Amino acid sequence: MRLTRYTDYSLRVLMYLAVQEPQQSSIAGIAAAYGISENHLTKVAHQLGQMGFIQTTRGRGGGLRLGRAPAAINIGDVVRQAEGDLALVECFAGGACVITVPCRLRHALSQALAAFLAVLDGYTLADLVADEAGPAIAGLLGIPE
Repeated sequence: MRLTRYTDYSLRVLMYLAVQEPQQSSIAGIAAAYGISENHLTKVAHQLGQMGFIQTTRGRGGGLRLGRAPAAINIGDVVRQAEGDLALVECFAGGACVITVPCRLRHALSQALAAFLAVLDGYTLADLVADEAGPAIAGLLGIPE
């Protein structure tokens, strides 16, 4: 399974905001820290705001911050919402395959996807930045303590 760049960026934005908390952050600052496109992050931030994971404030003095406590942001939920389509193979999406009826691959892949998401459901954003990970991440991203 491979997550999209969109989901990767979504998780990176959330981790940045978690280690930056309670300060507001800017898209430009996050983009510079990760070395990624501001245009991509603008779309990601907009969607994360619509999903309720972050708060966005426009204009002078505006910026981004988490929309809820890091412990209340479940990583499995973020991945499900950011990915949108978790159809691993064509038959998951209702596509036609000549062996659909007797095929056991669909069931095996369905179980694998469920296991993958179950592991992610066991983590919150707080878990990803807990203990020494938070300061280490902040340091690597150039976020002052």
